[in-house]
Amino acid sequence: MRIVQTKDTMSDIYLDAVRIRHQVFMVEQGVPPEREIDKDEANSVHFVLYSDNKEPMATVRLLPLENGKMKLQRMAVLKEYRRQNLGKQIVEEAENFARKHGYNTILLGAQLPAVPFYEKMGYQSYGDVFIDAGMEHLNME
Repeated sequence: MRIVQTKDTMSDIYLDAVRIRHQVFMVEQGVPPEREIDKDEANSVHFVLYSDNKEPMATVRLLPLENGKMKLQRMAVLKEYRRQNLGKQIVEEAENFARKHGYNTILLGAQLPAVPFYEKMGYQSYGDVFIDAGMEHLNME
């Protein structure tokens, strides 16, 4: 397996990320396309985890913010590859990238069922439950 990243929204890597997100968020979860693809695409770093035979399996994006912060967004693993620790691997890669580039805080909005996953990775929730794309979320840091 290997994880690659891009900021180029015309690249095959980005298109693989969008295909994964389309399947997970739009098809499985019913998120409208206009909510999934947003104004932050070109400002984000997109990561894709590929299998040894070059199949895209998981994705996440990092959006740089101010004051040494990044927002982790759009983390998705294709259904057939879940429960293989791929989410953990791609989030760790994104965290390492953020650290290497001088960011010291990662924020995210986790869907409620994903909160335990992020807690195991050391994230802590704060604030109240909020609705995003019709689903309950918690802010985490």
